[in-house]
Amino acid sequence: MTDFLAAVGLVFVIEGLLFAALPGPAKRAMISVVETPEAQLRVIGIASAVIGLVLVWLVRA
Repeated sequence: MTDFLAAVGLVFVIEGLLFAALPGPAKRAMISVVETPEAQLRVIGIASAVIGLVLVWLVRA
């Protein structure tokens, strides 16, 4: 559970830095997400989750 909370905290840090350093491109990215079809977002989300899982598995192995 500690690792999970650390990972969630790291996500907040990375997103916060992104919005602080590059607010214009971040806003444009959010607009692009809103305009993207749900099916495509679902595929991107699943692919990202799988890549993240493999990355964590490789680092922890």
